[in-house]
Amino acid sequence: MDQKILTKKEVEILKEMDITSIEQLITHYPFRYEKVEIKPYREWMIEDKIYIEARVISTISLLRKGKLAIGRFDVLSEDEVFHITIFNRPWIKSLKLNSMITIFGKYDGNRKITALKYNLRPLYEQLGITPVYNLKNKITQASFINIMKKTLKHNHFYDLIPESLKVKYKLIDRHDALTKIHFPNNDNDIKIATRYLKYEEFLKLQLIIISRRQQFTINDLRYKKIFNVDEVFRLVNNLPFILTNDQLKAVNDIIADLNDDKPMYRLIQGDVGCGKTIVAAIGIYACYLSGYQIAFMAPTEVLVKQQFAELKQIFKHTNMKIGLLYSAMNLTDKKDTLDDLYNDKIDLIVGTHALIQNDVKFSKLGMIITDEQHRFGVNQRRKLIDKGDFVDILVMSATPIPRTLTNVIYNDMDVSNIYTLPVGRKPVITKLIKENSIKSFISEILIKIDQGAMCYVVCPAISEDNDLGVRNTTSIFKALKKELNDRYAIGMLHGKMDSSQKEKVIQQFKEGKTQILVTTTVVEVGVNIKAANLMVIYNADRFGLSTLHQLRGRIKRSDKQGYCYLLSETQDEQSLQRLQVLVDSDDGFQIAEDDLRLRGPGDLFGTRQSGLPSLNLGNMITDAKIIQVAKQDAYTILSNKNADNKEIRLYIDDFLKSNDFID
Repeated sequence: MDQKILTKKEVEILKEMDITSIEQLITHYPFRYEKVEIKPYREWMIEDKIYIEARVISTISLLRKGKLAIGRFDVLSEDEVFHITIFNRPWIKSLKLNSMITIFGKYDGNRKITALKYNLRPLYEQLGITPVYNLKNKITQASFINIMKKTLKHNHFYDLIPESLKVKYKLIDRHDALTKIHFPNNDNDIKIATRYLKYEEFLKLQLIIISRRQQFTINDLRYKKIFNVDEVFRLVNNLPFILTNDQLKAVNDIIADLNDDKPMYRLIQGDVGCGKTIVAAIGIYACYLSGYQIAFMAPTEVLVKQQFAELKQIFKHTNMKIGLLYSAMNLTDKKDTLDDLYNDKIDLIVGTHALIQNDVKFSKLGMIITDEQHRFGVNQRRKLIDKGDFVDILVMSATPIPRTLTNVIYNDMDVSNIYTLPVGRKPVITKLIKENSIKSFISEILIKIDQGAMCYVVCPAISEDNDLGVRNTTSIFKALKKELNDRYAIGMLHGKMDSSQKEKVIQQFKEGKTQILVTTTVVEVGVNIKAANLMVIYNADRFGLSTLHQLRGRIKRSDKQGYCYLLSETQDEQSLQRLQVLVDSDDGFQIAEDDLRLRGPGDLFGTRQSGLPSLNLGNMITDAKIIQVAKQDAYTILSNKNADNKEIRLYIDDFLKSNDFID
C-alpha cells in the first residue's frame, strides 16, 4: 500500500479490514448507494425516503421517556407545513426559529416525517449518489470515501481485457469503470461500470481455471502407472458388498486416469455415507501395484485414525504396508514411521497435515488423496505435492457443489459424482421442532434408546459464558444428567479437549458405554459410529445447511432408521425455509441446490483458501451468460499464442505463483 498517498493510520485501518494492496482497495465496491434527489410532495408515498430543505416555524418540544429523547417541531417547505419527529437528538432544541435545515427522513403520511438525520447545509450541495461501503468500526464512511478518492486520483488502472474484446462488447476502460462504480453521477454510470467489472472478474476466473487445467494436461509417460487391472478387480470382487453403479463408474474413471500419461486431477464428490473411501482405496491399490507410494491426508486426528483402521481392514489380505502419522504421536514412533517411509518400507501413509512437514520424505510418491478437501489450504496441499515428481491427485468431498455450478467451479478438474447410497441405507427422518427445548419429545428419544438406539445432542457452543445466546454442551450435559437421574450414561465432547480425551469419549460411545453424547460440531466430519441413529441439534438456525447435513450424516452409517430433530425458536422466515429444506430432502446434491437458491452463491470457493480469483460483483446464478462468454473468450485468448496478450500472461503467471493450487 502506497504511504505517499495514504497516511500511516489509514494504511493500518485498511489492514484491519484485510485490505493490504491497492487492488484489494479498489475492488472493495460499495454494497449500496444513497441517492439524494428532490421529489415533489405530490409524489410522496408512505414509507418513502424523502429529502427536504425547510424553515423551522415552531418552537421545538423535547420529551424524555427514560433514555429516549423525542423532539417535535414544524417546518415550512415549498409552501407546505410538515410535522417533524426526531429521536435521540436532544441538541435539536438549540435550533432557532426561522433556521434553514435539510432533513433526511421517512414519510409517515398526513404531512408527518420521521427525521433520520439532519444538517444545516443547503440541499442542492448534497444532491447526487453517495457510495455506502461495508466497513469495520474504526473507519467512517466519509474517511473511506476520502481514501478511495485519493487512490483513484493518484493511480492509473490499466486494462487486462484486450482492446478487441472491449470494442466487441462496447466496454469502457477499467479506470473509468472503477471511477464510475465508486463515484457515479447517475444510474447509468453504475450500470456500465458493473458490466465491465463483472466481465473482468469472470474472464480472470476462467483464465486461471483454464490455465490450471492446461497444467494438468501435460503429456509425460512418467505419469503413466503400469499395473494389472485384473489384479485390481480381484480386490473389488473380494469385498463383502457390491459396489453401486456410481462407485463402479468412479473406480473406472480413476483407473483410466492412472493409466494415462497425463497427471490425474480428479474430485470425487458424494453425499455422506455414499462410499467414497472404498472408491479411493481401489485407486490406492492400483497405484500400489504400480510400485508407487500413496499419501492419504485427512483434516483431523480422529478422522485419520478412523480412515487408517478402515483402510487396514480393506487391505488385510494384501501385502500393502500402511503407516500412520499425526502431530501427537510419540517421537520414537514418529521417527520409525518417517524412516520406513523414506526407505520404501511403507506403501500407504495415512496422516493429518503432519504429512506436509519438511522431515517427511518419500521414496517414490505417486498419488495423493485428500479427504474433506475444502479443509486444507492451498499451501498445505502444494507442500505435499512437491514431495513427489509425477504425482496423481484425488480429492474427496462430502459437501457437494450444486450441479448448476460444478462446470464453473471445477472446470479445471475431472469430477466423479456418487449420487446413490449403498443398498440398505435409509434416508434420515428429520423433524423441525419450533422451540429450543427437548422436553416435548424427550420421551420419544428415551423409548428409542431403550430399544438400543444411541443419540448425539449437538450444541453450537461449549461453555455457558458464550456471547451468542445459544445452548452449550456444558449446561445441556448437566441438565440431561440431572433430568435423567443417571438412568442413562451421558458423555461430552468438544474441540477444547485434547486428543486422548476425545478418543476416550468417542471410544466409550462406540462401545455403548454411553448412550447419549452431548457434543459440538466436532462430530461433523468423520466420526463413524454405526449404532448411533438419533440426533438432536439445538439452535439449528445458527448452522449452515451444509453443516447440518454433514452432522445428520453421522446417523445414517448403517441400515438402522435415523431420526434427526432440528430445534429452533427463530421467527425468521428465511431461516425456517432453510431448515424445511432438510425436513423435505436427504439428498446432499439437492440440498446444495436449494441452499444456493435461498442464500445465493456467496463465497462458494472460500476464495481466500481456494487459490482462485475472487468474485466481488459477479453472481454465479444470475450472470450465467457472462460466465459462458468469458469462458469462450478465455479459451480463445489462451489458444492464440501469437496475440499480444502480455498483460494477461503476466497476470496468469503472477497469480499461479502466489496461488499454487486449487482447493
